[in-house]
Amino acid sequence: MSADQLSGTITAFSHARPGETDDALGHLIGVARAHGLTVRLDADETAKHPSIDAGPGVELNADLDRDAALAVALGGDGTVLRALRAYAGTSVPVIGINFGEVGFLAAISRDDLAAGLDRAFAGEFERLALPAIVVEFSGDSALAINDIAITRRAGDRVAQLAYAVGGEEAGSVRCDGLVVSTAAGSTGYNLANGGPVMAWGVQGYVVSFIAPHSLTARALVIAPEDELTVDNRSHDPVELSVDGRPIAEIAPGDQLTARFSPAASVLALPIDSSFYRRLRETFGRLASS
Repeated sequence: MSADQLSGTITAFSHARPGETDDALGHLIGVARAHGLTVRLDADETAKHPSIDAGPGVELNADLDRDAALAVALGGDGTVLRALRAYAGTSVPVIGINFGEVGFLAAISRDDLAAGLDRAFAGEFERLALPAIVVEFSGDSALAINDIAITRRAGDRVAQLAYAVGGEEAGSVRCDGLVVSTAAGSTGYNLANGGPVMAWGVQGYVVSFIAPHSLTARALVIAPEDELTVDNRSHDPVELSVDGRPIAEIAPGDQLTARFSPAASVLALPIDSSFYRRLRETFGRLASS
């Protein structure tokens, strides 16, 4: 926990519907100025918010400041994940303001915007180190904060995916795909697959299957030091997505590897935030809506 007034710069991120966050971004800039902070927007954010002018306390078309005091994500969990990936490998905390549907990673509700920003800029938040999954494929690599998904393409036949842990083959499953998830991501696609929920702070990652054509395929929690290998034994390419974004195809006969990376990013949360309370409140709310 930190209780020191922030100083320096704030990096702002917003979701794909900027009209919903224009007013909030303007308010963010106003509160930041009052705290002596400068808000920076990169080229994409600048283009999304043409009503924001450069001036005291605002920098437009800015490069990523890897020494920022804080990154503020105005959006849903996808926006928070984008900010966490951008600041992976740094100590910059990312705080989410929920303008999405779920907002499990958000620390501030849109109804608490003003007071929440005041608390954040006063340093009144806790820092949670989040692990990630590093996936390597076809000579390339990517970082996932929540999960990676390997799925059959629409219209293609059922996939055949073989997986090995620590060099030992664990199985080969006919399925629509599989999901490899961190603890932070275990409440997403993995949960929808019937996989286990892993509390924040649990070391390791989980593999769950999408519509397996099997009575024995079960989710598997993997130790943090063990590497996962997935072979595409299908007749067709399968699609690889990272944190919900398709990024590549894995050809028949090709493979990818995934490994656990501890403390990749920093998520800012309310002081004394409880994972179990957030789980109950978030998914209890969704179940009743």
